[in-house]
Amino acid sequence: MKLRQFAVALLLLTGLNTLASADIGPAEKPDLKLGFIKLTDMAPLAIAWEQGFFLDEGLFVELEAQANWKVLLDRVITGELDGAHMLAGQPLGATIGYGTKANIITAFSMDLNGNGITVSNAVWEGMKESLPMQANGLPEHPISAASLKPVVEAYKDKSERFRMGMVFPVSTHNYELRYWLAAGGLNPGFYSPQTGDTSGTLKADVHLSVTPPPQMPATLEAGTIQGYCVGEPWNQQAVFQGIGVPVITDYEIWPNNPEKVFGVSEGWAKQNPNTHLRMLRALIRAAHWLDENDNANREEAVKILARSNYVGADEKVIANSMTGTFEYEKGDVRSVPDFNVFFRYYATYPYPSDAIWYLTQMRRWGQIAEAKSDDWYMKTAAQVYRADIYEQAAQSLIDDGLLAASDFPDMANDNFARPQQGKLIDGVPFTPATPNAYIDSFDIGLKGQQTP
Repeated sequence: MKLRQFAVALLLLTGLNTLASADIGPAEKPDLKLGFIKLTDMAPLAIAWEQGFFLDEGLFVELEAQANWKVLLDRVITGELDGAHMLAGQPLGATIGYGTKANIITAFSMDLNGNGITVSNAVWEGMKESLPMQANGLPEHPISAASLKPVVEAYKDKSERFRMGMVFPVSTHNYELRYWLAAGGLNPGFYSPQTGDTSGTLKADVHLSVTPPPQMPATLEAGTIQGYCVGEPWNQQAVFQGIGVPVITDYEIWPNNPEKVFGVSEGWAKQNPNTHLRMLRALIRAAHWLDENDNANREEAVKILARSNYVGADEKVIANSMTGTFEYEKGDVRSVPDFNVFFRYYATYPYPSDAIWYLTQMRRWGQIAEAKSDDWYMKTAAQVYRADIYEQAAQSLIDDGLLAASDFPDMANDNFARPQQGKLIDGVPFTPATPNAYIDSFDIGLKGQQTP
């Protein structure tokens, strides 16, 4: 208690209320509990705490690791957590009623990229037989899932299922893994919630199932799954343990794809608007710290994340991806400077196009059972991805001189589509303004009025 009282006094003495941020008003709820999963992309939360950015806003934050994504979401809904590091699909899935129905919003995109797809050593040996090689004997990248087809067929010939893990039904990992598989001609299966089948394995060539991120390597080593899609450090952990090979990063599937978000319940945001804005200010500053001066702070960030109360993995494993490189097969270390992006390319802005891409993938694979109008996609994105709240926090940081206007997109524009994104691996253009036409453009997936 004495430490907290000292902190309050210090904040007053240093003139918190003399900043332009005073226009926001004091936090309605200064004592907060925020949840996260042990992944490197929870970094903005850790950095906001360690660098004192939360304290600068008069917020006294407890960061608490959660057992899995379902528990995390449920605790935000019940109010046990004030907010959390979330899968980008969680606020959307909850809002449209896929799984638990609740109004969850996000006004902060936590990062771009950051995931990989790993297969077992045995599967990798089978894939290598059909891969084109460089002169140095290493495979050409990106690696297509077409190289996985012979391995999957061999499993079918033995009447065995080829299984891969992903972290949650509405996770980026699920959609990225499905996208990669389908781009290579493998059907990852459909959901059929209208018939009560939420397995996602109808008509599947590859059977996907949920595995919590920290358990991925052990589940692979046990042979329960033959591969997985997950965030770091759990792809690099497979290399470190010698049990698997990351074959592709999500940066190669879709450069600068949106990843995690920070989510709160809509009711909480309405009750605590000042607290929400101050929390966003702290998180934006943390994201900026992580990327500033060409990632100059990443080594310090690695040491912080390695602590047991955050990610709790070996520093070397975390550094493999956080410091601009990525190791595929053991010894095949390549430069991937944008594997983890927290602030560059306006990473923190919650673009509506991000939400629309996730919603189109939900429809493509049957999680959204019936066709929706283009207008429905636009309205749902606007309801959940709250750029209006983000812009208030960003403008206050500009007014305070803590960040520059050039650090953010021009807030006089509509800022509908995320800029500086590369092409998807299958070459199909993402057209967020026409979501139904986009859905209909895929060879594998639901189209039009189809249901599984």
